[in-house]
Amino acid sequence: MSEKSEHSALTEGVYLILISLQVPRHGYAVMQNIEGLTAGRVILGAGTLYGAINSLLDKGWISAIGHDSTSRKKEYVITPMGKTVLHNEIKRLEALVKIGQEERLGVGNEN
Repeated sequence: MSEKSEHSALTEGVYLILISLQVPRHGYAVMQNIEGLTAGRVILGAGTLYGAINSLLDKGWISAIGHDSTSRKKEYVITPMGKTVLHNEIKRLEALVKIGQEERLGVGNEN
Protein backbone atom coordinates (compact mmCIF):
# COMPACT_ATOMS: atom_id res chain seq x y z
CA MET A 1 0.00 0.00 0.00
CA SER A 2 1.31 3.43 -0.86
CA GLU A 3 2.03 6.00 1.80
CA LYS A 4 -0.52 8.32 0.19
CA SER A 5 -3.36 5.83 0.62
CA GLU A 6 -2.45 5.36 4.27
CA HIS A 7 -2.79 9.09 4.93
CA SER A 8 -5.60 10.11 2.59
CA ALA A 9 -8.94 11.13 4.03
CA LEU A 10 -11.58 8.42 3.87
CA THR A 11 -14.95 9.04 2.32
CA GLU A 12 -17.83 8.99 4.76
CA GLY A 13 -19.10 5.74 3.27
CA VAL A 14 -15.75 3.96 3.58
CA TYR A 15 -15.32 5.26 7.12
CA LEU A 16 -18.74 3.96 8.13
CA ILE A 17 -18.15 0.60 6.42
CA LEU A 18 -14.90 0.14 8.36
CA ILE A 19 -16.66 1.10 11.60
CA SER A 20 -19.42 -1.41 10.81
CA LEU A 21 -16.99 -4.23 10.06
CA GLN A 22 -15.37 -4.27 13.46
CA VAL A 23 -17.63 -7.29 13.88
CA PRO A 24 -18.28 -9.70 10.99
CA ARG A 25 -21.27 -8.66 8.88
CA HIS A 26 -22.70 -9.44 5.49
CA GLY A 27 -23.44 -6.61 3.06
CA TYR A 28 -27.08 -6.05 3.93
CA ALA A 29 -26.24 -5.97 7.65
CA VAL A 30 -23.58 -3.33 6.91
CA MET A 31 -26.19 -1.20 5.11
CA GLN A 32 -28.61 -1.56 8.02
CA ASN A 33 -25.93 -0.78 10.60
CA ILE A 34 -24.82 2.37 8.78
CA GLU A 35 -28.40 3.55 8.47
CA GLY A 36 -28.84 2.99 12.21
CA LEU A 37 -25.54 4.62 13.21
CA THR A 38 -26.43 7.75 11.24
CA ALA A 39 -30.12 7.84 12.21
CA GLY A 40 -31.04 7.41 8.56
CA ARG A 41 -28.86 10.26 7.28
CA VAL A 42 -26.64 7.87 5.29
CA ILE A 43 -28.26 5.12 3.26
CA LEU A 44 -25.85 3.23 1.04
CA GLY A 45 -27.23 1.58 -2.05
CA ALA A 46 -26.13 -1.93 -2.93
CA GLY A 47 -23.97 -0.76 -5.85
CA THR A 48 -22.17 1.81 -3.72
CA LEU A 49 -21.66 -0.64 -0.87
CA TYR A 50 -20.34 -3.51 -2.95
CA GLY A 51 -18.14 -1.21 -5.01
CA ALA A 52 -16.58 0.05 -1.78
CA ILE A 53 -16.31 -3.49 -0.37
CA ASN A 54 -14.45 -4.65 -3.49
CA SER A 55 -12.08 -1.68 -3.20
CA LEU A 56 -11.50 -2.35 0.51
CA LEU A 57 -10.84 -6.04 -0.23
CA ASP A 58 -8.28 -5.04 -2.89
CA LYS A 59 -6.54 -2.70 -0.43
CA GLY A 60 -6.46 -5.39 2.26
CA TRP A 61 -8.44 -3.25 4.71
CA ILE A 62 -11.19 -5.87 5.04
CA SER A 63 -11.36 -9.58 4.35
CA ALA A 64 -14.13 -11.98 3.39
CA ILE A 65 -14.59 -14.66 6.00
CA GLY A 66 -16.96 -16.97 4.18
CA HIS A 67 -20.58 -17.62 4.86
CA ASP A 68 -22.52 -17.21 8.09
CA SER A 69 -24.19 -20.24 9.62
CA THR A 70 -27.78 -19.23 8.81
CA SER A 71 -27.49 -18.23 5.14
CA ARG A 72 -25.25 -18.25 2.11
CA LYS A 73 -24.27 -14.58 2.49
CA LYS A 74 -20.57 -13.78 2.58
CA GLU A 75 -19.41 -11.93 5.68
CA TYR A 76 -16.67 -9.33 5.85
CA VAL A 77 -14.50 -8.08 8.71
CA ILE A 78 -11.90 -5.34 9.14
CA THR A 79 -8.25 -6.46 8.98
CA PRO A 80 -5.39 -5.24 11.18
CA MET A 81 -4.34 -2.93 8.31
CA GLY A 82 -7.90 -1.63 8.10
CA LYS A 83 -7.91 -1.00 11.85
CA THR A 84 -4.74 1.06 11.48
CA VAL A 85 -6.28 3.09 8.65
CA LEU A 86 -9.46 3.60 10.71
CA HIS A 87 -7.47 4.61 13.80
CA ASN A 88 -5.50 7.15 11.75
CA GLU A 89 -8.71 8.55 10.28
CA ILE A 90 -10.27 8.93 13.72
CA LYS A 91 -7.17 10.82 14.90
CA ARG A 92 -7.33 13.05 11.80
CA LEU A 93 -11.01 13.80 12.37
CA GLU A 94 -10.43 14.52 16.07
CA ALA A 95 -7.72 17.04 15.12
CA LEU A 96 -10.10 18.72 12.66
CA VAL A 97 -12.85 18.93 15.29
CA LYS A 98 -10.38 20.44 17.77
CA ILE A 99 -9.37 23.09 15.23
CA GLY A 100 -13.02 23.87 14.52
CA GLN A 101 -13.89 24.14 18.20
CA GLU A 102 -10.92 26.40 18.91
CA GLU A 103 -11.77 28.67 15.99
CA ARG A 104 -15.44 28.80 16.92
CA LEU A 105 -14.50 29.77 20.47
CA GLY A 106 -11.96 32.32 19.29
CA VAL A 107 -8.95 30.45 20.67
CA GLY A 108 -5.94 31.16 18.49
CA ASN A 109 -7.51 34.30 17.00
CA GLU A 110 -5.21 36.85 18.51
CA ASN A 111 -5.49 39.21 15.48
